[in-house]
Amino acid sequence: MFQQLIDGFGTALTPTHIAMAAIGVLLGTAIGVLPGIGPAMAVALLLPVTYGLEPTGAFIMFAGIYYGGMFGGSTTSILLNTPGESAAVVAAIDGNPMARKGRGAQALAAAAIGHFVGGILGTIALVVLAPVIAKHAVDIGAPDLFAIMVLAFIAVTSVLGSSRIRGVASLLIGLTIGLVGLDEMTGQQRLTFGSLHLADGIDVVIVAVALFAVGESLWVAAHLRRNAFKPIPVGRPWLSRADLKRTWKPWLRGPLIGFPFGAVPAGGAEIPTFLSYVTEKRLSKHKDEFGKGAIEGVAGPEATASASAAGTLVSMLTLGLPTTAVAAVMLAAFQQYGIQPGPLLFERESSLVWGLIASLFVGLTLLLVLNLPLAPLWAKLLRIPRPYLYAGILFFASVGAYAVNADIFDLLVMFVIGLIGFAMRRYGLPVLPAIIGVILGPAAEQQMRRALQLSDGDLGGLVNTPFSIVVYVIILVILFFPLIKRFLPARPTATEAEPKDKVDA
Repeated sequence: MFQQLIDGFGTALTPTHIAMAAIGVLLGTAIGVLPGIGPAMAVALLLPVTYGLEPTGAFIMFAGIYYGGMFGGSTTSILLNTPGESAAVVAAIDGNPMARKGRGAQALAAAAIGHFVGGILGTIALVVLAPVIAKHAVDIGAPDLFAIMVLAFIAVTSVLGSSRIRGVASLLIGLTIGLVGLDEMTGQQRLTFGSLHLADGIDVVIVAVALFAVGESLWVAAHLRRNAFKPIPVGRPWLSRADLKRTWKPWLRGPLIGFPFGAVPAGGAEIPTFLSYVTEKRLSKHKDEFGKGAIEGVAGPEATASASAAGTLVSMLTLGLPTTAVAAVMLAAFQQYGIQPGPLLFERESSLVWGLIASLFVGLTLLLVLNLPLAPLWAKLLRIPRPYLYAGILFFASVGAYAVNADIFDLLVMFVIGLIGFAMRRYGLPVLPAIIGVILGPAAEQQMRRALQLSDGDLGGLVNTPFSIVVYVIILVILFFPLIKRFLPARPTATEAEPKDKVDA
């Protein structure tokens, strides 16, 4: 395993691949730093840029875009109180008050170093665990794969959004879009409305760009006059000795929380970043500063988010399951090159996978080296007037969508789905379940039909293995946990506990 990693560094450390990683970090950060744009949209917008590259170089660039986009999302969260993605929401709680106090540079530095430490530790865990998981995943059959995908559907709709109903509605939208095209087994047309342009289905890249970039641009355009913003100047991003004393422990604790959540289906970075924030608040000696500009409230969650990003690659590379929107777009990129992530990926594409993993270390190092001195430049990008900013985003989204198949019809499809994305934001529907539905819907249908064919149509064929039974038990726990929670003994509130404290005193 370590020999393969060394070989991967031999691939990643060539001058060409280092240059691609650096370009990816710069592009990812430059686009991720724009308001409302997270790493998922950054990867989706830049996906067409890699079409002419060979696979290894393309994915090394993706690695840089991935982490660069994450840091960019944190930058807008800290400076403008506008998280570029859901994982950067927690960074705004203390990062933005720090910026308002003139400590935005220190907040950005804490975030950048947190991303570096969390990403490095998370990638080390990826190196150790991914081959082991891939080795055992070879024995997983169609019923097991279908159960895992159902778990991903249920988990992603339960965790994200303001309600489960909205999560399910978003998932159904994605599953419906995923049905468009010809049935792979029967050849029948589904939801094509007689159009030959839709016979091959709707490309995932177009869906991702439409839901993220177009939907967000239309949403911002609808609220431009209501939400004016003033950029906050950023100085030299250096941490004092007192800052380092308060941040080094949160940087190390974050990956312990983030990586396990990122590795499980639909874990994501939202829950672990909140858990990290709560943990740091409980352990800190400066509890009164939390919510008002505590640097631990930035350092811990950012390290957690970066480690969670490394964890998502475990599920994506070993099982072919995208647990976040970025992983979903990266899965589409793998499929674009005719490569299917899964248990056999480490055997069939060994040099590519280990080159990609090694490039994560390279990309994280470049992220730290380039972005610490460039933080003031990213702040200046935010001075671009929003009408010009989002007009540019729509332009690049249109160019990207057209580049997929060189078909004007794809542009029409993109803007129609973009209107759906706008409506989803209007009614509070999370975007990620829809993306997961588009990606995993056809694969889940295929595995379900294979399992039913093996059992001659008997529904028991979907639950005829110990692994699938365990997964369905987990699904039932997730579904009925709110009901079970009602019967659990409630914790005493602070007011109930107060008389007892006085008696003890």
